[in-house]
Amino acid sequence: MDDASFTQLKAFYPQVQFTTEEENHFRSLWSVKTFNQYDLITEAGNIERYFYFVLEGVQAIYILNEKGEKVVLGFSYSGSPSGAFDSFIKKQASDTFLEALKPSKMLAISYEDYQSLFEKHQEFYVWGHQFFQNILFGRLHREVELLTLSAEQRYKTFMQRCPDELKVIPQKYLASYLNMKPETFSRLRSCASY
Repeated sequence: MDDASFTQLKAFYPQVQFTTEEENHFRSLWSVKTFNQYDLITEAGNIERYFYFVLEGVQAIYILNEKGEKVVLGFSYSGSPSGAFDSFIKKQASDTFLEALKPSKMLAISYEDYQSLFEKHQEFYVWGHQFFQNILFGRLHREVELLTLSAEQRYKTFMQRCPDELKVIPQKYLASYLNMKPETFSRLRSCASY
């Protein structure tokens, strides 16, 4: 991995301070993975093998409903983590798919190497606590929005806080994430300002 990628990765772990030797070891644990647009990174039924850090691109995590339609649960993008975390941690088959919506470049670490970080560095527990707390609170906030906001309010709220990378992915993914029909999303996009 190049120095710029490593700088991005280190910024994701602000609580962790390394000696030069520890930093070199940490860097050696990650490998670069690239995916083309619409590649399946993780397929439901398989065990997630990696914890990813996204350098470039956008990915969607979704399930298939009884009609075989994609129901988008979330997105990952540059500077964020990615993967089917529950499958990765529990070492159980994933219920979700992870798909590259744009050509993607990601850093990947295996389960064994990921666990070794917690064993060797107490600061990773601080990072892990904060990381999973943010996921939990983000999920709760999203559920409240889905249950209490109108389609228009959900659209405006999402567009105001989402990064520009997400604004250019296929709208059917955004519509699914916001729990609305693509036609509703298209109508809101054409008349809303955010």
